[in-house]
Amino acid sequence: MNTPVPSAAVADAAVADFVLQQHAPDIATLSLREALALLDEQLAGRVHLSGDPDWDDARAAWNLDVDQRPAVVVTARSTEDLVRTVGFGARYGLAVAPQGTGHNAGPLAADNGLADAILLRTHELRGVEIDVERRTARVEAGALWGDVVAAAAPHGLAALAGSSHDVGVVGYTLGGGVSWLARTHGLAANQVLAVEIVTADGRLRRVDEEHDSELFWAVRGGGGDFGVVTALEFRLFPITEVVAGMLLWPAERADEVAAAWADWTNTVPDAVQSVVRIMHLPPLPELPPFLSGRSVVIVEAVVLDSPARADELLAPLRALAPELDTVHPQSPAELLALHMDPPGPVPGRGDGMMLRELPPAAVRAFVGAVGADSGTALLSTEIRHLGGAVEPDAAVQRAADLGLPVPGATAGFEANYLVFAGAMAMPGADEAIARSLGRLFSQIEPWRAPEEYLNFAEQRRDATRFFGGRLARLRALKRAVDPTRVIRSNHPVG
Repeated sequence: MNTPVPSAAVADAAVADFVLQQHAPDIATLSLREALALLDEQLAGRVHLSGDPDWDDARAAWNLDVDQRPAVVVTARSTEDLVRTVGFGARYGLAVAPQGTGHNAGPLAADNGLADAILLRTHELRGVEIDVERRTARVEAGALWGDVVAAAAPHGLAALAGSSHDVGVVGYTLGGGVSWLARTHGLAANQVLAVEIVTADGRLRRVDEEHDSELFWAVRGGGGDFGVVTALEFRLFPITEVVAGMLLWPAERADEVAAAWADWTNTVPDAVQSVVRIMHLPPLPELPPFLSGRSVVIVEAVVLDSPARADELLAPLRALAPELDTVHPQSPAELLALHMDPPGPVPGRGDGMMLRELPPAAVRAFVGAVGADSGTALLSTEIRHLGGAVEPDAAVQRAADLGLPVPGATAGFEANYLVFAGAMAMPGADEAIARSLGRLFSQIEPWRAPEEYLNFAEQRRDATRFFGGRLARLRALKRAVDPTRVIRSNHPVG
């Protein structure tokens, strides 16, 4: 039994299906282009075809290095558009690949993987509703974290948001979601209370712990392979202030700083989330002088405690005399700018890896691969500290203590550190970037964890790397809800 979806959505979806069925005798004689023209008439959004003036804009991912070449693009402007498009794809043998921003579009587009698919763009569906009394948010399929933070912050509420304002909420959450508050509160997927989703049979369902519980389990960390999410409902937190910022040194001190940071992470409480990163920045006028044309090592830290306690915890790092220290009490909304991610779409190449531990030898390998004298082509390489509420057992216990739904397909990670490396994809740089990525990951391979983080995997992986022993259960559900594989995601389980 499914929790009812809003009656208007059900009615409109039923009408759309009725109209398509009425045209069924004629459709058999239509070309695909003619059938798509009929679909276009039924959408609040629109259908984009190759050759249309806006085709290249419609198919572009946030990562401009990814060349998405789908059979068709549909830009949705309503939930009903999503329902209609899934039904159309199933009827005409086209896969449907939902996409909000396309931050991690590389695996989806690789090897012309969209040639038989409708790329279903959801980026115009950005509604956010905040229930202040319940401390929850309900967001539409294309909502960005900037949208959620702007709506929640005036009420003194914070979300387990991504590290940039323009990261899509749905894709981030379906993949797990590691936020600046993860060591304290766990993955974003564990905060989801309900999911509204269109499955391959064209049904719009609202699933939660009591309704379609197996599907609810799968979408919380199992990726986007099970349907087109039209809305998420998740918990918010009464947080009005954190202590956060960065400490910066020249990259020549990376050995010393990274080693000190690694030792420090073994001592800090779960209220502290941090990243060490080495950056090699080009001389660009839009960069501040302290970054433009420089190589630096940075520690970014967020402390969910008082300013006095934060000063006490950060003292070992400040003893290294950073040339810049921006740590200060701030609203959680400011955390969207802490990581200094690009403010808009860029061409990039990158990939990630999880590490079991970070002993001195691993730190030396990391710095040797991307430090000041490494000759690396990578712009930014970082190690994030995990543990705390990100540990699977801790996540399950936390849910039980708080009376929350049991965590889903990815409750947490059996890894203590998360690495991500990225470069600007400039003409002629492909070989150097590939060589630099390969060198980094081969150097730190001895400490590799047995699993990987779906959201940081920008190359195709075997699904066992993400889900391990949970993969059989996910595949069984995929066969049950989508036996013909209508829904296509960047990291499929099947």
